[in-house]
Amino acid sequence: MRETITAALKAATKAQDKRRISTLRLIAAAIKDRDIAARGLGKSEATDAELLELFAKMIKQREESVKIYADAGRADLAKQEAEEIAIIREYLPKQLSETDTQNAIAEAIAETGASSVKDMGKVMAALKSRYAGQMDFAKASALVRAKLG
Repeated sequence: MRETITAALKAATKAQDKRRISTLRLIAAAIKDRDIAARGLGKSEATDAELLELFAKMIKQREESVKIYADAGRADLAKQEAEEIAIIREYLPKQLSETDTQNAIAEAIAETGASSVKDMGKVMAALKSRYAGQMDFAKASALVRAKLG
């Protein structure tokens, strides 16, 4: 993952694509921050699954910013954030469809033997380990709660 980002940054620099350069630098900096934080806790560098979670978090932050900027009448800033979202999404695996998400949740519930909301943590842990970066876990959490509740 790191090599892919580095190679993309070099290509963007050669192409003088300013938006892509700045976004890829933000991604690289976020990865470095995550690695430094992990080292402080005595862990090795972040895994690809952790990086996918980081990218999903970066997208979610930008989606919130797009809404705020749009509400404030700042279409230029909203467009900038939307462009960053598109660039970051290129490094995430394909998102699961609504149907695939429902099926994954049903499978995780069956696998873990979850029967009530108390077992929700087990189900979410199974989903996160298998589908990191492929689904919105906030939405998945609500769906799991509805199925177990």
